[in-house]
Parts: sequence; structure tokens; C-alpha cells
Amino acid sequence: MNQLRVGFFLAIRQLRRASIWATALIVLIMVLTFLNLVSVSGILVGVVEGINRGYIAEYTGDVFVSNYTDKEFIEHSQSLIKTIESLPEVKSYSARYKESGTMEASFKEKISQTDVPNLVGTTFVGIDPANEGQTTRLPSLLLAGEFLEPGDTDSIVVGADLLEKYSRFVGAGGDFLFFLKNADLGSEVRININGVERNVTIKGIIQSKVDQVTMRVYINDTELRKIIGRNDLNVDEIAIRLNDPNDADRVKSILAATGASEFGFIQTAKESQPQFVQDITNTFNLLGSVIGSIGLVVASITIFIVIFINAISRRKYIGILKGIGIDGSAIEISYIFQSLVYAAAGTLVGLILVYAVLVPYFGKNPISLPFSDGVFVAPIGQTILRVLLLFVTTLIAGYVPAKIIIRKNTLDSILGR
Repeated sequence: MNQLRVGFFLAIRQLRRASIWATALIVLIMVLTFLNLVSVSGILVGVVEGINRGYIAEYTGDVFVSNYTDKEFIEHSQSLIKTIESLPEVKSYSARYKESGTMEASFKEKISQTDVPNLVGTTFVGIDPANEGQTTRLPSLLLAGEFLEPGDTDSIVVGADLLEKYSRFVGAGGDFLFFLKNADLGSEVRININGVERNVTIKGIIQSKVDQVTMRVYINDTELRKIIGRNDLNVDEIAIRLNDPNDADRVKSILAATGASEFGFIQTAKESQPQFVQDITNTFNLLGSVIGSIGLVVASITIFIVIFINAISRRKYIGILKGIGIDGSAIEISYIFQSLVYAAAGTLVGLILVYAVLVPYFGKNPISLPFSDGVFVAPIGQTILRVLLLFVTTLIAGYVPAKIIIRKNTLDSILGR
């Protein structure tokens, strides 16, 4: 304890007498190192987090129920919906019908039956506009026009990627896809679902970065039920929005306990996302850790050099301290304290920048990418781990050069030999 007190006293004395500019430069290096550790992975993983948030907000909700691949729909859907409505954790839900078909434009301009039709294959989704608007943010995704209303019988809302004029993939490597040409807001198109044809008008166009949203056509559920002859009211998917998203696993378990899992595939939002999203998350985490580790090594070398040069320039002073009876370990502790002070100052500034500036800023101004609105992700647990790594590395980088200098002969140090 006596050596710790002496070491702390010597460290404070040296820090007070140190150059302000040199100290500021070292702290700046520590700040940049901390930001490198946190921000690189934070931005990379934030890109994937943007995809996750898009899926939840625009497609799946917090819990997603879909039909099994060997079933045409979710059996006993109405019984399941009543259970969902009875759960206090549930804020809203949207039960959807789903059927494949085609959409054709410019059909009135065809001169002969041999003309190549201007059509595209797609998925038609029957929704209750009110429930859908409460559960997802589809109405807010309108690029043009208006969203569906309960009384619409001959109107549809189309995903922008189905129309050549608006698709993200036109001229961007998506030439292998089919788009509807010469179709825009207000155009009359012919839909064909299970052999049933109907002429409808494009009332709205939705733009989204979630493919499952922007590659679909939306129609009132009552109209789609008539077309496909679904009189039993069994739906194909149910998106559930919860009051607290953290209750997703518990709600999934409750629904499974009622036997609903025998008739529908119940998943949390994370489980329902494609595997490639999880693979990208793991890859970006790894890349962030690798790049951050390089920064950590650079910071360690910098601290080592700074302490080493400081110790060499004060070698005579160190020799005098040893000569008057100050234990070498107390001097080593003083340099370790100095290193930790630099690390603490840099980390404190870095934490303020991350949680007071970067996270709120990117939360309000996400990075706009073709497939995601990227945010800044900095989980507290991972950040604390990186802080500990920075402190341990700095401690070692401060101890080693001090140990090298202090091991020199006391008389040689005093005489500068």
C-alpha cells in the first residue's frame, strides 16, 4: 500500500508537470483508439440492424405467424386470432391473405394475341388497411398516391420494385428481373389470380428496402377472399406488434402452448429473417473486431513509445529517486498510473462521443444504403468489454518500458551512462 501511495503521488506530480499539448495528443490517440474499437463494428453491424428494424417495422412485427410449406394457409386462423386479441402484451396485429398471380399493363393496346404481354408475376396480399396501418408502417412508405381504404374494391397498392419506372434494380444489375413497363400511378392493370381476371387501378406505390414489402401487390382482404374463394377465413400470415418487443419470446411460448404451433409456424421477428441476414451480422462483427484489434495494437505501441521516451528522458531523475530510497516498484506503478489516466481520459471522452453524439445522430439520420437504413449500434456489454481490453493493453504498454528503464543500474542512471 505504501508503494501504491508513493507511485500515485509520483504519477500525479509528473502529470501536472507534463506538457499540456503532449498530454492532449496522447488522450486524443486514446479517444481515436476507443472510437475505432467501438465505431467500426458499430457502423458495420448497424447496417444489418437497419435491415432488422425494417423487417420488424414494415413486414413481420415482433412476432410472425406463417403457414407451413406443406399447408396452403394457417389452419384454425380465427381461433388463433382470438387468442392473439386476448393477450395483454399484444398492441395490434395484421392478418393477411396471400396468393400468387400476375399483373399486366398496356393490355388494351395489344393488337393481336401473339403480342408479348407486358406482365409481371408477383404475390398478392389481402390486408385490412386499418389493422395493417396500426401494425406496420406501410401507409408511411407511400412513394406516390394513397393507401388502401376499407371501401376500395377495384384499387391496389403496388410495390415500387415491380414497376420499371421506380424499381431500385433497373440498371443496377437487376436486368434479369421482370418489371412492369409503362405503368404508373393511376394506370389500369389487369390482375390474374388462380385464373380469375379483374381490372383494377394502381392507387398507390410503396417504396421500401425490404424485398418482401416492395415486391408485393396489396389489395383489400375482402376482395382477395372473393377472388381466391377463401370462405373459411383462414389467413396465410399474421404480423403481431407488441407493447414491449422484449416480450416476443414469451408471447411465442404462450401461443405455442395453446397448440397453435401445430397449425402455423410461430417465430420471433429475428427468427423469421433470412439466414443471410444473420450471416452478414456475424461477418460484420468479425470484421469490426479485426479492424478494432489493429487499432488496439497501434494504441499499445504508441503508449509504449510515449512512456519509454518519457522514462528515458527522466532516467537521471529515476536514478535519483532510487538513490534516495524510493523502491523501483513504486516508480513502475507511477508510470502504470499515468498510462491508466490516459486510457481513462480517452475512454471517457469516447463514451460521451458514442452515446451522446453518434448513437442519437445516426438514430435520427440513418445511413441510407440500397438495402438498409444503417444506424449506429453500441451495446453496453460489448462496449464495456472493449473498454476493459483498452485498459489492460494500456496497462501492459505502460508497465513494460518502465520496467526496462528501472532495471538499469542506479549509478549509471544518475550519471547518464
